[in-house]
Amino acid sequence: MRIAVPMETAPGETRVALTPDAAGKLIKAGHSVAVQEEAGLAASFTDASYREAGAEVTGSGSLMEGARVVARVGPPLRREGGLDEIAELPAGSILIGLLDPHRNGDILQRLAESGVTALAMELMPRITRAQSMDALSAMSTVTGYKAALLGADTSVKFFPMMMTAAGTIAPAKVFVLGAGVAGLQAIATARRLGAKVEAFDIRPAAREQVESLGASFVAAEEVKEEAETEGGYAREVSEEERAREQEVIAEHVAASDVVITTALVPGGPAPRLLTRAMVEGMAPGSVVVDMAAPAGGNCEVTSPGETVVHAGVKIHGPLNLAASLPFHASQMYARTVVTLLGHLAPEGEATLDLEDEITSAICVVHDGQVRFQP
Repeated sequence: MRIAVPMETAPGETRVALTPDAAGKLIKAGHSVAVQEEAGLAASFTDASYREAGAEVTGSGSLMEGARVVARVGPPLRREGGLDEIAELPAGSILIGLLDPHRNGDILQRLAESGVTALAMELMPRITRAQSMDALSAMSTVTGYKAALLGADTSVKFFPMMMTAAGTIAPAKVFVLGAGVAGLQAIATARRLGAKVEAFDIRPAAREQVESLGASFVAAEEVKEEAETEGGYAREVSEEERAREQEVIAEHVAASDVVITTALVPGGPAPRLLTRAMVEGMAPGSVVVDMAAPAGGNCEVTSPGETVVHAGVKIHGPLNLAASLPFHASQMYARTVVTLLGHLAPEGEATLDLEDEITSAICVVHDGQVRFQP
């Protein structure tokens, strides 16, 4: 079957859905791959490298001709009086991407009207046989790593302890809120850089993971086993639990040089964990990296997409950290796409088995209907 890979057009998006290596694997499996000219250039993958892998490199005009699958990173865009990427999709084709279905109901509806089947990679179930297709975890690894580097880069302090001729320099103190995939990678990276790291999570199961990375685990006394959902996410907490949570967080935030926040609620606004008062209680020169900025932010002072300074504290609100490391982010994402295509097309042609728990979970549009229920 023919697989088309368009260039991403969202502002700041530098990733590409398939790398030359991934395209080569699909071609060896009997598929044909068409890549839009310069689609991988921002991620350091040249058109020549795609051609060497056996892919067809073509302009946008012929890219979609005969495509059974269209692989993207982000959702297709539409701009007034111009670009309409949904209209370019062939009827009956399968769109694969990080479609953000919770916030893109209008896009899902248009895809349904266009006769396109859409698979949202971020809805991949967290089950053993789907681990190698878990694009969300792959991108969280990238963003957690980069968040720690961003904190180190803008901190006024060294991260590691240093023994120097001018005396001993104490290590920086890093506090990570949320010990999911992104949080654990932020912890691991900060530890590799030599910082003293603490981490907070309402899920008791996170303690072992945090401590295995050499960090100290911080939790409110009210944390219970049921704080974790079946999917491995933290559940929403009660007002009483939140009050105690805030007390614990405030104490550790005030003593930290860098705070990295990662808490998200699937489909909802990010929980507010850092209040304005907490930020004002931090020492001047401290840094907050709010990884939940795309969902409104965990910090009350965060301005999504911007870096602001409040009371001498620098607060970063990045919207797409993964795009700042496009080479490896693209590699990791492409591997999940290749594995998914192997699942969908074991005999060479993609088929949709909506009784399969993986396919059913990620299929948000099919047969002219929006299947996704927020």
